[in-house]
Amino acid sequence: MSAGGFYTQEMRERGQRTGFFLRTLDGAEGVLAHIDYQGGYRVGRYGVDIELFEALTIPALEQALRTKELVVIDEIGRMELFSRRFQETVLRILDQNERHLLGVIHQGNEPFVASIKKRGDVEIMAVSRVNRDELPDLIRARLDKG
Repeated sequence: MSAGGFYTQEMRERGQRTGFFLRTLDGAEGVLAHIDYQGGYRVGRYGVDIELFEALTIPALEQALRTKELVVIDEIGRMELFSRRFQETVLRILDQNERHLLGVIHQGNEPFVASIKKRGDVEIMAVSRVNRDELPDLIRARLDKG
């Protein structure tokens, strides 16, 4: 199954988390957030680079929506929710019926997150220590079913 979208990954220095990389499935990457970033967008001790976030993710998601079978979003969380353009893109992806969406969504109950969780066309699978090893196979089976 062809896929497009993005994922985030922790940055660590000397065993401490210092930020988050953002990587698109087509190979673009940058630093989404870092403890040394200043600016108006902050989550905890991390400054968030919303301009970079939008520059990388919006084109990757739009391309995936046009040309891929699966759109990957890791994640719909507090940092990502600073972007109205991202929220609009997520809704556009959810409202179409031609692509599968595999996403990670924040556990919180911000209005946007809550609106996604209560949609009838969204299935939420909570990850736990008990089920995390079997989830990839379960997700793959669900995607194969269509």
